[in-house]
Amino acid sequence: MPDIIMPRLSDTMEDGVVSAWLKNVGDQITRGEIVAEIETDKALMELEAYDDGVLEKILAEPGVRVPIGEPIAIVGDGTASDEVSAVRGTAAAATRSSDAPSGVGSAARDAAPQRVSHSDTFSGSCRTDVVKSSPLARKIARELGVDMDSVVGTGPGGRVTKRDVEAAHSAAEPGSPTVIVTPPDASAIAVQDVPASGEFAEVVLTTIQRVSATRLTESMQQAPHFYLTSAIDVTELFAFRARINATQDAASDSKVSVNDLLVKAVAVALRKDSSVNVSYAGDKLLRHKGIHIGIAVATPAGLLVPVIRDADRKRISEIATESRDKATRARDRKLRADDMTGGTFTISNLGMFGIEQFTAVINSPESAILAVGAAADELRLENDEVVARKILRVTLSADHRAIDGAVAAQFMATLKELIENPLRIVT
Repeated sequence: MPDIIMPRLSDTMEDGVVSAWLKNVGDQITRGEIVAEIETDKALMELEAYDDGVLEKILAEPGVRVPIGEPIAIVGDGTASDEVSAVRGTAAAATRSSDAPSGVGSAARDAAPQRVSHSDTFSGSCRTDVVKSSPLARKIARELGVDMDSVVGTGPGGRVTKRDVEAAHSAAEPGSPTVIVTPPDASAIAVQDVPASGEFAEVVLTTIQRVSATRLTESMQQAPHFYLTSAIDVTELFAFRARINATQDAASDSKVSVNDLLVKAVAVALRKDSSVNVSYAGDKLLRHKGIHIGIAVATPAGLLVPVIRDADRKRISEIATESRDKATRARDRKLRADDMTGGTFTISNLGMFGIEQFTAVINSPESAILAVGAAADELRLENDEVVARKILRVTLSADHRAIDGAVAAQFMATLKELIENPLRIVT
């Protein structure tokens, strides 16, 4: 009988969480039918059945984190015995087992942080004879003198990672602070003064928040950021936007926002000079031919970045419609994997919250991100007269490995010229 396994639904996915089963045990399943919703590191995605049959056994209940390739359900002809189903479920259940007391749900066991301190004693009774670990973890363990049998793995399938070894070593040092090892793929956090029980509430991170935290940390550690800020007069841009929207039907869903105009302006600037539309790749740079702009969208589950592909080739009205659609689907967790992959440059806009200026963390493997603040009325001197103008501050975060300061400055100058003369954006 075929198993339904946890599929790889994105290029960066290592495990997934069963969000909901759309079929019950005993239900007939048809190939291509949606049977479950899977929460990945990027979105909530639908899982299709690959075979016809009957759903005989659910191995992973909603909320359970399962490594890629592990079985999450069994499909058969409806005649399988409970013994056969139980045997099939053993391997998947083993990777999710822990030292939690009986009665604690598997979802809670997987989600809860494991506290490691000098007084804790780890037992190898629930581990296999061979500890699953990465080569780097074993190397670090040898250097630090850490017994691998004493380390609790937080990687996929209980795999011991470099961070697990370092956390165990820190915990074994006399007088060392308590270390909390967060769920898989998140960073270990040293805590000097942990509040007593009852003084705080633990909020389990969503998959998106957990993965975002890891990638942002890695981005800050690996990419040497530098920042350039420009104050741009957007008085004419606002007037241009008003003229565009005045020509739209009142019921039209393609009303243009300032952010839509900025997406187009950035795309045109990147087309004029592709030196910022690059990714760092060790001993070479990847200069992207396509201009695909990511738009950071805040959702209840965390930050998502849907991508507007070939933004330089699209009309502003097309960008407006696509941006609105993808932002809505992002908040509703309806984005597909291909909606969020392939970005070459990202825009993060906090102007709607009244934030006038900020810096953003580069969305790896991209090499730059533009942080957009709120436009504000400021007094400027023009022809010996004081006038009020709308000024927008944007800050470019750039990876110095891929982009030199002069290159970034030239890009910002080009962008400023386009925004202050908005007709050039569409011509």
